[in-house]
Amino acid sequence: MFGSSLDSSQLLDSIYQTLYMVTVSLVIGALIGIPLGILLVITRKNGIWENSIIYYVLNPIINIFRSLPFIILLIAIVPFTKLIVGTSIGTSAAIVPLTIYVAPYIARLVENSLLEVNAGVIEAAHSMGASPTQIIRYFLLPEALGSLILALTTSIIGLIGATAMAGAVGGGGIGDLALAYGYQRFDTIVIIITVIILVIMVQLIQSLGNVLSRLVRRS
Repeated sequence: MFGSSLDSSQLLDSIYQTLYMVTVSLVIGALIGIPLGILLVITRKNGIWENSIIYYVLNPIINIFRSLPFIILLIAIVPFTKLIVGTSIGTSAAIVPLTIYVAPYIARLVENSLLEVNAGVIEAAHSMGASPTQIIRYFLLPEALGSLILALTTSIIGLIGATAMAGAVGGGGIGDLALAYGYQRFDTIVIIITVIILVIMVQLIQSLGNVLSRLVRRS
C-alpha cells in the first residue's frame, strides 16, 4: 500500500478496532460520567439537592482519576482489566482503561456545562414547584444540551487520542498499527497514513459536534 509493508485490510481492521474501542468506551463512560456530573452539580453548596457528604466524597475521587495520565492508568489497572475481561492485551481489554479514563472526564465536562445554565432558570423552576428530578429533566439538561453535545464531542476526541496510546501495550487500533508497522519497522508511510486518518477522524467529529450544537441552540 503506497509502497509500504502495510496492506489495505490491515488498515481497515485498525480503523474498525479504533471505532469499536471509542464507541463502546464512550457509551459506557457516558452512562457513568453523565450521572456523576449531574450529582456534582446538584449536591454542591447551594445546589438543588445539596449534600456535602456525597459531594466531598465524589469530587476528590473524580479528581484522582482525572489527574492520572492515560498511559499510567492503563498500566496501573492491568490486574483489574484481567479480572474483567481475562486478559490485558487486545481491543476488548483496552476498553476497560478507556472507560475508566473517560468517565470522570465526561463527569467534569458535564459539570461545567450544567454550571453554565442561568441561575434564573433554576429559580423559575423552583417557583413553579418543580421537584429536583423535574428540574434536572425539564430545565437543567435541556438548557445545557448544546454545551453537553460539545462536551461529548471533546470526550470522543480525547478517546481517539487515548486509543492511539493503548496501541503501545497491544490495544490494537490505529495506534498499534503506527507502532508495529511505522515505528518498529521504520516505515514512514505508515506513520503518515495513520496521522492523516486520525486528523480526518477528529475533524469530522468536531465538525459534526459543532453542527449539532448549533442546531440544538437555535431550536
